[in-house]
Amino acid sequence: MPKNYISPISMDALSSLCSELDKNNSIRPSVFEKYHVKRGLRNEDSTGVMAGLTRICSVEGYYILDGERIPKDGKLLYRGYDINDIVKGCIKDSRFGYEEVVWLLLFGSLPTANQLLSLREVLAECRALPEEFVEDVIMKNASKDIMNKMARCVLTLYSFDENPDDTSIPNVLRQSLQLIAQMPTIMSSAYQVKRRSFYDKSMFLHPIRKEHSTAECILYQLRADKKFTEEEARLLDMCLMLHADHGGGNNSTFSTRVLTSSGTDTYSAIAASFGSLKGPRHGGANLRVANQMKEIMECVPDSTDPSQVKDYLVKILNKEAGDGSGLIYGMGHAVYTKSDPRALILKESAKKLAYEKGYEKEFKTLNNIEKMTPQVFAEVKDVNKTMCANVDLYSGLVYKVLGIPEDLYTSLFAISRIAGWCAHRLEEITSGGKIMRPAYKSVSKVQKYKYLSER
Repeated sequence: MPKNYISPISMDALSSLCSELDKNNSIRPSVFEKYHVKRGLRNEDSTGVMAGLTRICSVEGYYILDGERIPKDGKLLYRGYDINDIVKGCIKDSRFGYEEVVWLLLFGSLPTANQLLSLREVLAECRALPEEFVEDVIMKNASKDIMNKMARCVLTLYSFDENPDDTSIPNVLRQSLQLIAQMPTIMSSAYQVKRRSFYDKSMFLHPIRKEHSTAECILYQLRADKKFTEEEARLLDMCLMLHADHGGGNNSTFSTRVLTSSGTDTYSAIAASFGSLKGPRHGGANLRVANQMKEIMECVPDSTDPSQVKDYLVKILNKEAGDGSGLIYGMGHAVYTKSDPRALILKESAKKLAYEKGYEKEFKTLNNIEKMTPQVFAEVKDVNKTMCANVDLYSGLVYKVLGIPEDLYTSLFAISRIAGWCAHRLEEITSGGKIMRPAYKSVSKVQKYKYLSER
């Protein structure tokens, strides 16, 4: 296990510094209201502030009528194509769909059979990391957090690129395809090093098989025996398709666009998105759902009973249980109201496999959370808000059924979403044109400087 760095700052000194910091950094909510600041870049009705235009992805969950927000069934469209139709098309043809989605997001059209084959060949050739990269970069200084390690690896790949700062479209496209291809290799290698360094378990690194799809590549590299079923690979492929993009306004994608607007390199822009997705309010939410489900199953006598789950959700909302945040993870969304199309697709698949593999109780627990949460909000908060399960409610269970360790839940999200990040980076380069610089109003008082002897 790597040795922990011991900070030279004592706890007493840190406590004193924090007290000093707190004096001059807190701004009351009323001050934000006074200056009509849209906190979180949100309007008063919780809709996002319009910051740009995109052709890549559309997320729909409501419409505005006479100034009122009206809920509707959720829609997710990649380049104008409904995600339901994309998934159904791949299921009908019994083929993997993530690579098709990568092409669609990057180039804006559905690929022909030859174009799809060509993309798969390019990704297969790019999966391998630079020589000695695993030994020199990943195996040294193992990280407890895989997302942290993946971000560091992305930044380090800059040093292996002969032309890292060229922001021309051909060069950024090359970098994008390489990063999309390399992420599964980086993730699985980082996890194996973590197993050895922190869990005292054997580490295994399998050779890359070029005939594998992205989903097959992930399962092959993660399992000691390298074995997986066709059904398992197709379920993971579906997860990758559903997570590949979610519009330009989600936090990690917006991070990509903000950094891209500065003219910085691809590696810096994508590493920033990893940092964003790592946050529990964004990609880290699926792990919070898993922890929440465990707690409910441990603390509720029968979590398959909706009324018992409801009673515990009341405690979570009142900050008497859970992680103390008062949040019920996996429920509600910034855009979706009546339904999250990704959650509907995953729920159907999760149920089938969960019942087959002995996770029926887990599925019923999540289903009860989905059913009871709107009632709990109405009774406890007196808010009759249209609320649906989001994709995080069921994605964790799908990963659990597939035998994927919790360490990798958010990392799998990142492997999928990097396709969207790269597409938005390319669009920002071609269409953005200006560095993003929102305004912040200073509310500090003008003060007269005092010499050190006078303080």
